[in-house]
Amino acid sequence: MHVMLLNKKALLFDMDGTLLESMHVWKQIDVLFLGKFGLEVPKDLQKAIEGFSFHETAVYFRERFSLPLSVPEIEAEWNRMAEDQYLHHIRFHERAEEFLRYAKASGFALGIGTTNSRELVDALLNERGLGDIFDVVITGTEVKKGKPAPDIYLAAAEALKVEPARCLVFEDILPGIMAGLAAGMEVCAVRDSFSMPVDQEKRELANYYLSHYAELLDERKVPGNRKGME
Repeated sequence: MHVMLLNKKALLFDMDGTLLESMHVWKQIDVLFLGKFGLEVPKDLQKAIEGFSFHETAVYFRERFSLPLSVPEIEAEWNRMAEDQYLHHIRFHERAEEFLRYAKASGFALGIGTTNSRELVDALLNERGLGDIFDVVITGTEVKKGKPAPDIYLAAAEALKVEPARCLVFEDILPGIMAGLAAGMEVCAVRDSFSMPVDQEKRELANYYLSHYAELLDERKVPGNRKGME
């Protein structure tokens, strides 16, 4: 078993960018959504909302862009725009699904801690036949503070009845890595093309780094290295 999995009872995953190659979809949705109101996407938008929950992001959009929609209306429109992409076009990272099934069969408790909406998460997991893989799913709307606060991962650990020190978090963005560390958990940073500009910072901040989930399958009997596994 890979060294990062040793002495762990629960594996907690962010969803977008960590399990799914999906971050580009939200960039496209931002362009199309704001375009309906004659607005362009500001250059600082992604950094401003990084780590926000789905609800927090909708609140931010409404206030920053003075949108003539309520927060629930914004959320409903985003869900509508994203549903087809999530169900039919977005891919999991290579061999991520295989690793999830391997981890489940190996006796790990599995959880998701995502800033995405409950509607999209449930639809995706059911469509991919993964509804029974995860023991708990916590979305950003179910905790007081979004990432980098530790709330979402602490809530997942509590639901699983696993102490934080026995949890390993998989994350692709800096606020998510910070959230896992703040929760008292070890964190594995996952390579994702969308966050490559801060890839070195991710490597330095996290306890482990993962380029491909194949590393946890093909080399499951070979001990890995902390920080810097290629």
